[in-house]
Amino acid sequence: MDITDARPDDCPELLVLQRCCWVQEAILNGTLDIPALHETLEDLRDWTKKWSVWTLRDGHRLVGAVRARLDGDRWELGRLMVAPDLAGRGLGRRLLEHAEACAPAEARTFVLFTGARSVRNIRLYERAGYRLTDVPDAPGHIPGAVHLEKDVTEREKPGPPA
Repeated sequence: MDITDARPDDCPELLVLQRCCWVQEAILNGTLDIPALHETLEDLRDWTKKWSVWTLRDGHRLVGAVRARLDGDRWELGRLMVAPDLAGRGLGRRLLEHAEACAPAEARTFVLFTGARSVRNIRLYERAGYRLTDVPDAPGHIPGAVHLEKDVTEREKPGPPA
């Protein structure tokens, strides 16, 4: 399975995958108030123009994706998703590593968030070197979410994986 740049015609499948993944997050976190569940196809098309987005396919099937963008010196990662039937096979880790490797040279910190009760996600991020940095009163804070960061200033920035 190869990770490739998302194409505009991936958007309908991305929306379906996103809903499948975030329904599980809603159940785990006891809330339907999750932005990813309320996005429309047009919302998704808009963010694919503002974020770098990568997809993972198994043959013709879209099975994973991740997005990232630079905000100052922070490389924001988001919408890391893997088809629920393929969870636990290292695909999320591959997508995360790819998004990190694509960070521009000016990025100093990787940042992301997940549900406070999403133990599996938090474990993945902590194993990848992220630490919880939640500040509930911070601008943009999403209730029920935890924020994680990873310092990358010491890391040499390789180019995107082949």
